[in-house]
Amino acid sequence: MLQGVSVTKKDIVRTISEEVGLTQQQTKEVVQKTFDAIIESLVREQRIELRNFGVFEVKPRAARKARNPRTGEQVDVPRKHVVTFKPGKYMEAKVRALDEAEIRRVLGLSVNEINQQRNDDHGSTSSESPSGRWDL
Repeated sequence: MLQGVSVTKKDIVRTISEEVGLTQQQTKEVVQKTFDAIIESLVREQRIELRNFGVFEVKPRAARKARNPRTGEQVDVPRKHVVTFKPGKYMEAKVRALDEAEIRRVLGLSVNEINQQRNDDHGSTSSESPSGRWDL
């Protein structure tokens, strides 16, 4: 995927429509109803958990002091609620696979070579570093 390119709701509708055989209008209604249900669940329950995808949660953010970057003036930022997202294990694995594919492409390495490099980078308790210190 090109960096800076966004996938829109229209793109999602088109893809799903082609895969399931519904019209784009029917698919658009289903997608919008899904988004509406997620929003309503967050507002009402403060949390929605979608297996193999992730967890959306509404959390309070405490009031704080901040600075206006232009004037340097201190301003009060009131307490507010924010939506957070924690990806599920499946999504994490898919994204990690993207990273590994990019590393292999750029460096021309195999998966075993990447894993060996990671082990080397994270320090092993081999005889090379008997103290276990990273800075030796």
